[in-house]
Amino acid sequence: MPDYLRLCALFGIVIVNIQYIAFSALHGFTEPVGKTFSDEVTLWLVSGLALLKTYGLFSFMFGVGLGFLMGSAQRRSLPFGHLYRNRMIGLLLLGIAHGCLFFPGDVLVIYAVTGSVLYFFRDWTAARLVKVGAALLVLQLFVGLPLLFAASETPAEVFRFEKYALAKGGFFDAVLFRSIGFGFTLPLFLIIQGVSALGWFCLGLASVKSGMIDNARHPLWRRARRLCLLPGLVLSLLGAGLWQWGPAGPGATLTIVAAPIATLGYLGLIALISRPPGPIMSRALVVGGSSLSVYLGQSILLSSIFSAYGLGLWSEVDRATASCIAILVTVLLIAALSVWRIWFKLGPFEWVLRRITYA
Repeated sequence: MPDYLRLCALFGIVIVNIQYIAFSALHGFTEPVGKTFSDEVTLWLVSGLALLKTYGLFSFMFGVGLGFLMGSAQRRSLPFGHLYRNRMIGLLLLGIAHGCLFFPGDVLVIYAVTGSVLYFFRDWTAARLVKVGAALLVLQLFVGLPLLFAASETPAEVFRFEKYALAKGGFFDAVLFRSIGFGFTLPLFLIIQGVSALGWFCLGLASVKSGMIDNARHPLWRRARRLCLLPGLVLSLLGAGLWQWGPAGPGATLTIVAAPIATLGYLGLIALISRPPGPIMSRALVVGGSSLSVYLGQSILLSSIFSAYGLGLWSEVDRATASCIAILVTVLLIAALSVWRIWFKLGPFEWVLRRITYA
């Protein structure tokens, strides 16, 4: 089930990220950005089916990873505190490089910071982790919504610099713009995304402590699928539709409120499909263990494709086409890494992170 989860999350997160890699990321949260009806439909589907949900899946798996690392350290009689500290440092360094060079919407720095808080929860029972995780997801609504709905005050000069850096400039122009954007948005995202991330971390760690992550037939997965999947998706698609074509504020609010419900439904659905795979699927699932390499590879390739120093497609294609390109790039990365993993135990960035972790 963990490998199925990672694989599904990778496709979902790239569909969301491409909307900020291939197009302007400076508009306010509730500002309409679709230029055509096709763009509007694409944004509706992305917001309704993927936005915040796949981020939740990714964050859930981070908590699962902490549980696995604890078990590995215990089996090998290694100092878990040192390993975890090094791992957070490694994520922080990779995240800063990722955010400055390729994609200012990086989540690794947020994971490194909030993951350091999770360390102090490591000995909690599964029941306590679930209660705190659920409370944090609710708290995120009260903390994040006012910040997201604040009026956008981005000066026109910044929009012009973005267009020059990404549509006409060279690599260093793009890096300068991304670094400035990363520096300005990171504190805000640490508040908005950090609270919900920590909530999902707690739930992921609880799934390891309770044994649920190793039992795709656990009755709680079935209950999540039955009670959360359909209601969560209906509410999320309704909210995304209002966000796109109706009153944006209430629509965005409903989309955000429904996201954790839909994410729980997705977890239940992924548990249902987590059956022994065939030969082709088994190779793809191996790549699920290299999700860090796929995540960073997506940003490196897509930022190069859409920036002027690459193929120069920034704002030159519609959003449906950009989303298809993102999916194709992800499929190619999975294929390449499945070949890589024939000869190497780890993906390239997993190897780097492991070297830092066990330094």
